[in-house]
Amino acid sequence: MNIRKSILIRVYLAFGLMVFGALLVFGKLLHLQYVDGGDWRAMADSLTIRERSIEAARGNIYSNDGNLLATSVPEYELRFDAMSIPAEANDVFNSKVDSLATRLATHFADKSARQYLAMLKNARAKKARYVLLKRNVSHQDLKVVKTFPLFHTFKEGKKRYSTSLVTVRENKRILPFTNLAARTIGYKNTKGDTVLVGLEGAYGRYIDGKSGSQLMQRIAGGVWVPVNRQVEVAPVDGSDIISTLDVNMQDMAQRALEKQLIASDADNGCVILMEVQTGEVRAIANFTRDSEGVFREKYNYAIAQGADPGSTFKLASYLALLDDGLVDTSTRVDIGNGSYKVPSHTIKDSHAPKKSVLTVKEAFEESSNVGVAKLVNTHYGEHPARYTAKLHHFGLGQPLGLQIPGEVKPWVKTPDSRTWSKLSLVQMAYGYELRLTPLQMLAFYNAVANDGQMVAPLFVKEIRHLGNTVERFQARVVSKQIASKAAIEKVQAMLEGVMTEGTGKKISSPLYSSAGKTGTAQMNDGARGYGARRYQSSFAGYFPADNPKYSMIVVIRNPRKGYYGGAIAGPVFKELADMVYANDLTLHGTFASRKVNTSGGKTPLTLAGSKEASNTVYEALGFHPSSWTALAQPTDTSSKGVPFVEVQIKEGIVPNVLGMGLSDAVFTMENAGFKTKVSGRGKVITQSLTAGLKLKVGTPIILALN
Repeated sequence: MNIRKSILIRVYLAFGLMVFGALLVFGKLLHLQYVDGGDWRAMADSLTIRERSIEAARGNIYSNDGNLLATSVPEYELRFDAMSIPAEANDVFNSKVDSLATRLATHFADKSARQYLAMLKNARAKKARYVLLKRNVSHQDLKVVKTFPLFHTFKEGKKRYSTSLVTVRENKRILPFTNLAARTIGYKNTKGDTVLVGLEGAYGRYIDGKSGSQLMQRIAGGVWVPVNRQVEVAPVDGSDIISTLDVNMQDMAQRALEKQLIASDADNGCVILMEVQTGEVRAIANFTRDSEGVFREKYNYAIAQGADPGSTFKLASYLALLDDGLVDTSTRVDIGNGSYKVPSHTIKDSHAPKKSVLTVKEAFEESSNVGVAKLVNTHYGEHPARYTAKLHHFGLGQPLGLQIPGEVKPWVKTPDSRTWSKLSLVQMAYGYELRLTPLQMLAFYNAVANDGQMVAPLFVKEIRHLGNTVERFQARVVSKQIASKAAIEKVQAMLEGVMTEGTGKKISSPLYSSAGKTGTAQMNDGARGYGARRYQSSFAGYFPADNPKYSMIVVIRNPRKGYYGGAIAGPVFKELADMVYANDLTLHGTFASRKVNTSGGKTPLTLAGSKEASNTVYEALGFHPSSWTALAQPTDTSSKGVPFVEVQIKEGIVPNVLGMGLSDAVFTMENAGFKTKVSGRGKVITQSLTAGLKLKVGTPIILALN
């Protein structure tokens, strides 16, 4: 045999062995796949274990007055372990499964007892360990379900059997007050791109808590079941957030705003109520009209809607002029017929002026565009950077750094801005070519109310975990003094003048002093500019003016039934301020400090009414009546006694209600059996039927009030 033939034989032999080996491997693979595959897959399933994250219960969000604004409630997923009863105890399973199916059908009313029975028996036949029965089950329902047959541990003969119920807990976030401050409370959406909104988003690191873990085992069919009924690492619940919101004030704000949005047929609006010294936001409401015409909290305009503020911005222009010593409140400005020509534009007042020459104070009170534009142009026209620098010094050009996300950066242009033009200075003077959010504008008014100190609005005052304070937030001072105290005092007087002499006169209250400014601005409609004639109505101010405790701003966009700030936004300011004043007793002072009788030392006149009721009131107020003599007419007496007229109500006898208020008069007349008609307001000055007459029950009587 030659060498070549020997080599070929060896090569063929080696190749043959390799092919044979490959065939053996391929055959083994086929055997594993199709013959032993089921056993190996079952073994793999039985050996596959992983950790499942157990969500912690998110912390609660509370209002300033202790009400629950947001909380987590547990919801459960119910699963059925068909093999918790061993296979050899089929008789035990069969003796109870019918009753279980009936109880499930009766309680949940989503399937018939026969359908539940078929599901449970089918699971038993397949030896299923983790069959889904029901999702989104409340804790109360779970307590009931745990009493069902097979769903609790029980003893049959001498043998004890474990429950067939497997529960998976999930946490559902709810708002007990539904839409109350819903956008400010916010949410945290982690599905897809993470979205952080409001307090839920901003303080997620505190509210979320720490997740626990549980070992899960994959069984046949790729289903994961808990290895143990108890979790291996228990979750740590989140911390609680104590917000600055007041539930009652928030409710008042939303009702007042919604009512005016409906009345004015507007697109959207917002109102913010804030404490002057602390910057704590007591109420913040945002409403948008949806496609169904219903107003809902869908967008936080208060912090995320930047726009031209309009005439409310005039306060900043006048403060700049006063602080720089360029004018005084008595300085006169000639507004002519209410128009002012500047290059390529004519500025006009919304109303014809009562006189052509006004003082600075009068121009502010009447909200004259011409007055403020002329003053700013005259004194800053050669040096516009001086004016814009002043605005930035006031803090109007920088974001407030809020505790919740979404604040739009303010835009207060300067001569270096790309869009600066010859018109920019005069337009900015009365609130155009700017971008400020309602909350940024309110922070400026709040600084004026706070004697010049600007504080950042506060939404969260404390974080607690298990009742213990983790962190406490105090008022953050943005600027200790935005302007001189002399200038601040002058604009404070001007703001009060608006309410007593100017555009806010109709919404002032006789019970307390207030200060504020109306605002009306045309809205920029993108490519259409200001040609669409859509308006933003606003009112910003504070109360009580002599000792400010609350500041407030109201903004209503695109009202169709009127658009002036005093008529559209002003009523919301008044209604909310009136309700806050009525509910906040700290604004009323003490009884001892009130001047109930400015004419001298006599007690005030007491109106006619019930002796017992009046006596109770007098004692509560610290008066000690010495005589209860029934008088023919209400009269005043000396301080030795308390004046009182006791009314005797007899059916069919006309009572004397002169001097009574409306509610007392109507109550008295109706109880005597007469039908009352009323005209006017105040106290009763005349009654159409003479007191003491005996008439038929149901006779009408007219009361005139004044």
